[in-house]
Amino acid sequence: MTIVVFPLYEGVTHLDFTGPHQFLSSFPDIKIIVASIGGVDIISHELTFSGLADLEAVERCEVLCVPGGLGCFPAMENAPFLGAIRRLASTADHVTSVCTGSLILAAAGLLKGRRAACHWAFRDLLTAFGAIPDCGRVVRDGNVITGGGITAGIDFALTLLAELRGVDAAQSAQLLLEYAPEPPFQAGLPETAPSHVREAVLARMAASLSDAERRVATIAQRLHNVG
Repeated sequence: MTIVVFPLYEGVTHLDFTGPHQFLSSFPDIKIIVASIGGVDIISHELTFSGLADLEAVERCEVLCVPGGLGCFPAMENAPFLGAIRRLASTADHVTSVCTGSLILAAAGLLKGRRAACHWAFRDLLTAFGAIPDCGRVVRDGNVITGGGITAGIDFALTLLAELRGVDAAQSAQLLLEYAPEPPFQAGLPETAPSHVREAVLARMAASLSDAERRVATIAQRLHNVG
């Protein structure tokens, strides 16, 4: 039995973990634990996730998968949450993330000198923690596997399944869930999106990006002082 833990927090983006959760849960020999500090309910985009395990009571896992979301920055400032991430990572065969979840791994001191993926808008913030930003949709560096922004979680899940159960098993899950993406637009990356669309999205995210840069600088300095 392979235990996979998804640690949740307020402000998490639910597709970051529900996408991989759907694929991984196709296998009865993979046990998924979705947890939060104290087992409290987590609200994400007006959906409530309840019946969660207490993250600090989870003893171990084979796979730790940290999802992202704008709430990752307060989560990085939460000592019990970050402590649980470090502890579980020390038990895991695979330390993984989706989207800005890699920033949480980095803030926990787990990505120094490692290549990692992240949402394109926040990717460069990884350097504050000594990680190496990588624009790949799924990036592997040793036992660390990271997915890019949000929807990359599905590609990440297939990569992880191929590692855990073999390529045929991963392809079976892909077929079962009919994952054959054909997006109607080629606007999923800043390099391919129309310039006016890219500028509009960046303007929409300006306040969040500014807040993220401020928080990351403080957290990174604190981590450096401790180190």
